[in-house]
Amino acid sequence: MAEVATIARPYAEALFKAIGAGDARALAEQVEAIGAVAADAQLRQFADNPKVTTQQVVDLVTNVAQVNLDAKVANLLAVVLENGKLAALPEIAAQFRALVNASSGVSDATIHSAFPLDAAQLADTVAALETRFGRKLNATVQVDESLIGGVRVVVGDEVLDTSVKARLEQMKVALTN
Repeated sequence: MAEVATIARPYAEALFKAIGAGDARALAEQVEAIGAVAADAQLRQFADNPKVTTQQVVDLVTNVAQVNLDAKVANLLAVVLENGKLAALPEIAAQFRALVNASSGVSDATIHSAFPLDAAQLADTVAALETRFGRKLNATVQVDESLIGGVRVVVGDEVLDTSVKARLEQMKVALTN
């Protein structure tokens, strides 16, 4: 069986081309919303039922996602359903977001912090990270108390780990060698 990413890529690229780079950012949230809903196993089981029509699944996804879908996004959902690729929709959404980010020079960043960050701390952190990585960042914060202190930042395949946990691991390696 083909990798999900391989299946998802043509759908994401086709939607991106159909929408155009200018409108893609506005519709990325819709694509992500339907991708999140499609990740649910019960929905996929419902969609696999031969008695259920494509329109019923489209209506259900739209209602659960609580969005008014653009015609092109609704068409993507219908085509994915007709081709039996609903399980690939979360990956389609991720690849579509990557295409949107690449077209605008922005990257998604996940900041793992030992403590919650307030708005000012987040703004300062993002500004420093944008300088470090050399591009604009869409940052999300996840609290991970196991870090003890500091932050661990993931931008694409790059990781910047300034946490106390990472420093302790480095000290452990240095002391045991």
